[in-house]
Amino acid sequence: MATIVVVEDQPDNLKLITALLTMKGHRVIGLPSGEPLVATLVAEQPPPALVLLDIQLPGRDGFSVLADVKRLAGTHPWRVVALTAHAMPGDREHALAAGFDGYITKPIDVRGFAEEVARYLAP
Repeated sequence: MATIVVVEDQPDNLKLITALLTMKGHRVIGLPSGEPLVATLVAEQPPPALVLLDIQLPGRDGFSVLADVKRLAGTHPWRVVALTAHAMPGDREHALAAGFDGYITKPIDVRGFAEEVARYLAP
């Protein structure tokens, strides 16, 4: 299956997401903040296929972390999906306009989460 990086500052959420994706055969790299994301993406071989990036992070938010990821030179196989509790009208559009490849709201639907993520892994 795929390697997925999950950037989530809430330990319980990170544990749940990791368990759900691991049960589907994915390798999950969990990060509690966005600071190590760029280094992780560059170091991992083969590169991860997907990044689930929380928008509300301590320190730098997901939008500024995404900007760093987008500045990486070259072409990259990963997609970056916003994982957020922001579910007000216009939030999805704002995230997509900022460069996210998708948008998943929290709290996640435990029964359908892995399938929702799988849509972003499809070519």
